[in-house]
Order: sequence, then structure tokens, then C-alpha cells
Amino acid sequence: MRFEAPSNPHPRARLLGRPAVIVAALAVAAATALAATPAVAQTRGLGASGELLDRIAVVVNDGVVLQSQVDQQVALITQRLRQQGTPLPPASVLRQQITERLVLQEIQLQRAQRVGLRVGDEALNNAVRDVARQNNIEFSRLPDVLAAEGINYAEYREQMRREMTLSLLRQRDVFARIYVSPRELDQFVAKQAQDAAGDDLYEVSHILLSLPEAASPGQLDEVEKKAEDVYARAQRGEDFGQLAVAYSQAQTALERGKIGWRKGTELPTFMADVVKQLKPGEVSRPVRTPSGFHVIRLDAEKSDDQPVIVEQINARHILVKPNELQDDETVRGRLAGIRDRIAKGTEDFAAIAKAVSEDPGSAAEGGDLGWTSPGTFVPEFEQALASLAEGEISQPFRTQYGWHIAQLIGKRTQDMSSEERRRRAFEQLRASKADEETELWLRRLRDEAFVDYRM
Repeated sequence: MRFEAPSNPHPRARLLGRPAVIVAALAVAAATALAATPAVAQTRGLGASGELLDRIAVVVNDGVVLQSQVDQQVALITQRLRQQGTPLPPASVLRQQITERLVLQEIQLQRAQRVGLRVGDEALNNAVRDVARQNNIEFSRLPDVLAAEGINYAEYREQMRREMTLSLLRQRDVFARIYVSPRELDQFVAKQAQDAAGDDLYEVSHILLSLPEAASPGQLDEVEKKAEDVYARAQRGEDFGQLAVAYSQAQTALERGKIGWRKGTELPTFMADVVKQLKPGEVSRPVRTPSGFHVIRLDAEKSDDQPVIVEQINARHILVKPNELQDDETVRGRLAGIRDRIAKGTEDFAAIAKAVSEDPGSAAEGGDLGWTSPGTFVPEFEQALASLAEGEISQPFRTQYGWHIAQLIGKRTQDMSSEERRRRAFEQLRASKADEETELWLRRLRDEAFVDYRM
């Protein structure tokens, strides 16, 4: 199961489709959970009857990957590739790819544990609720829906926790370290204005033949020759997805090398420059980058020159946080009283916000949050605002920050402002750097780890 590396520090798993299809797809994710379970607890020897229950496939630092984990992933991914109509690579090649993916997961989870990253129950519960809501499943029914497809609810929750942990780790180690200078952003925005194709959408697949961090000339020649051979085979008509499964060392290898639809500005610079020269179905010659040699295929493209219309809202709020002296119910009741006085006209919203609101960013402005675009606030806050008519004040509601009352001041629909364009340009520029930086980061983690194959 592939999770994009979002900028949101609390990523949510997103599943698409009808419930039966969703849950069938979750079988892959649920099995992947086994890859991250503490190895010591799972290591098993001989049963009472002398039957071998499990064995160690790979020792990874102070943890292990078990034979059962590899076997289950091989079965699941084999089934998925057959359903996609992808010719299977040799069994030994597929097993090697899957084993290496499990090793990388184990290395990352060990690092997350060392630096103290853990997804708490509240964040996990919110993520699971999001999954149920986005797929029109009542939260209370989710365990039964999963069970009907043979997926254990507890295992599914822990798999989601691990995936969220990995996303948080990449946020910490990769995204947080990507620096976009003001000058770089200015140049990027100017280039976007001149390059109409920058907003075109490209569906891209690629194969990465990675290089060791300090590759010798001999190693460089060997990897380059292998990349040229893969390119030649793709040119001769071999299935690109099968080649990716067999040879790619990118995180998308078992997804047939597909990185999905991206705007030209969201692709790594080297990749964007290549795909703009390709026609759909064409494959590039190997491209050298710090992470290795890439063979790139343009699967499809389409224009995205429609104007971006943003529905913005202007709102204000009062935030009060529970503490040792006032619990949740006390705070809720206090805000309910404030709301009633404002609604009757005996109190002024802005004056009270300046006096009592504990939001340092808006209190001095009378609680005014300015004009904002969708996605600016946490989901609970946006849901509360969405239910309000202009001028209406909400009942007290809870978010992770405390208790709020909010008033919807107004709405407007307009073409994207220059500020919004600049913000999106920043996100696109950062995303264009993220893929390559992630591959380099994973290579460093892998090179520094102790890995002993026992199979």
C-alpha cells in the first residue's frame, strides 16, 4: 500500500471506491502491517509437536524480518499483479524486491522509535474515522466490514498507525529539511508565468537503478550498463511495469514504477525536463542523478489550463482552553454563555475575543482570521464553519486546540490570488524536491544499517 508523503504532519489514509472494493484493497495494507511488528515478540521456534512455526528471514539492526512476513507479502503482491495483468518477474526477483521493501520499513520504524515518534490513540482514532466517513461507512460498522473480508480490525488499526508513523518520520527527516529560498521561489513563480505547460498533468512511471553513496568507477559503470540494458529492453517493447517490478529500486517498484498524475511543476526538475520531450508511451534514455540512473516513461498527459477558482471564507473565533481550574464542561458552558450574550446584542464579539480568546494569532484582531481558503483549518473547525449562515455564531465545539465559538462573517468566490498562487508554488517546488531527497535519505538509512540475510 502506498502512502504519499504529505506536508500535513497528521496524514490520513484515503481509500476510494465502494466498501467491498475498499476492503479488498485493504487486505494488502493489513498484511503489510506484519512487516512492522516488533520482531522479537514474533520470533518463534519449534511448537510442542516439533513443527517449525516461523523463522528469521533477515536480521535488521536489533530487529528482524520474518519468513512469514515475506511469504504473505509475496502472495498478496503476486495476486495484485495478476489482477492488474502484469506479467510476473521470476519468483526469486519478486521475493528479493519484497524483502528489501520490508527491510527498509523495519529500518525506518526503528529510527522512528529512536527519535521518539509515535502516533497517539487520539490521532489514530481520527484517522480511522476519516476512513469510515470518506467511504460512507458508519464508524461503528467498520470492524464488521473489515472482518467480512478477513481483515482483523486491531491489525488494521496498527497498520494505519505504522503508516502514519512513517509519514511523520519522513516529514521530520525529509520535508522539514527541504529549504526553498525566497529567490528560488521568485524564480519559480516567474517561470510558471512563462511556461504554460507547467500546469499540464503528466502520468509518469520510472525505474531507478540506485548507486551507493560513494560509488567507485567500477560500480558506476556496472549500474549504468544495467540501466542501458533496461532502457533497451523497454524500447524493444517489454512491459515497462514488469521491468520496474523486477529491477527498480525506487519506492514505487511494486506499483509497476508508477508515480501517478503530477503537474509538471510538481515533478523533480530532472524528470520534468525529460517528460516534456516525450510523447505518451515513449521511454527516456537513462538519466543520471545523485540517487542513481532513472529510466522514465511518459504514460499519458493532459492539459490543466482551467482557472483555479477558490471559495474563500472570512470568519472569527474565540478560543478557550481547558486547564486544571476549568474542565471541558466548564469551558463549554462559559463559551455558551458568551455566545448567548453576543447573539442578544449585549456583548461585542471582537471585544470579548480581545479580552478572553487564547488564540495568540487572532485575539488582538478581535478573533478575525481573515480570508482563508479550504484546507486552512483542522477538519472540526471547517465542519463547524460549513454549517453556518453568514453572520451566524456556532455553538461551542471542540478541536485539538480547545473549545471554540466561531462566527461566519462572509464568503467570496474568486480567481486564485497572487498570495495563494505563491503558496501553491512553494508546495509544488518543495514536492518537486521531495522524491529525490526521499530516495537519498532512504539510501543513507540503508547504508548505515546492519542487514544480515538468513534465507
